[in-house]
Amino acid sequence: MKKTSCCCPWVVFHMTAEDDAEVFQVLAAQLENEGSLSTPSPSDGELRELDPNVVPADVRAALEAILLVASDPVAPTVLAQLLEVSVETVDALCEYLTDSYAQEERGFTINRVAGGYRYQTSDAQAPYVERFVLEGQATRLSAAALETLAIVAYKQPVSRAQISSIRGVNVDSVARTLQQRGYIEEVGRDPGPGNAAMYGTTTRFLERIGLDSLRDLPNLSDFVPDAEVAETLEVVLRGAGEAAEFRDTGGSAPDLSPPT
Repeated sequence: MKKTSCCCPWVVFHMTAEDDAEVFQVLAAQLENEGSLSTPSPSDGELRELDPNVVPADVRAALEAILLVASDPVAPTVLAQLLEVSVETVDALCEYLTDSYAQEERGFTINRVAGGYRYQTSDAQAPYVERFVLEGQATRLSAAALETLAIVAYKQPVSRAQISSIRGVNVDSVARTLQQRGYIEEVGRDPGPGNAAMYGTTTRFLERIGLDSLRDLPNLSDFVPDAEVAETLEVVLRGAGEAAEFRDTGGSAPDLSPPT
């Protein structure tokens, strides 16, 4: 019986012709097993698509470092590109870190505002942060500025003349203040006569009020009084005007009590 020899990187042995079939089956199994062992392992990118709990620590650390030095909210697409992961992984990781900070009762969190992520202080620490930031500073907006800003937020794009018609007073000075502080900006021109400048809110506005987009603004209908309240206010206000008129003319003031 003729003997043959076979040599390969995995095994060296002698075999007979009768054993060829069996031996080659063994070799085939070894090759298949060797092939599975040499199959490329998942790339870092693939590993990072998994649950945030198993995302490599260096990715989490890199995300935290980027958000720490960023002066503006960082878009998820930008973070995904920098970290070489998917946008979904960025969203999941930020949510995971937010929950982790909350469980540890940290003084900061990750919040999504103006279409991106940023670090900000936790709500529980707001009184202390406000005391630190605002102590000795007059940074609060006036009531007139807040009213003007609300009109721009809900009616944008809107011109100064349109704002003035709503408020009933000139708003040039207030509008300039809001523009200087970066809350509103010129977004276009009215195609009508005069080509008046049209104003809208800025990304800074969204950042300061903690909203991701204008779609998150409260519904105005939630603040509109019902018919009964509106009627009462109208009567009281009309009565107040008549009372002032009677005082000026020396007459008796009308009854200002609301209707029953």
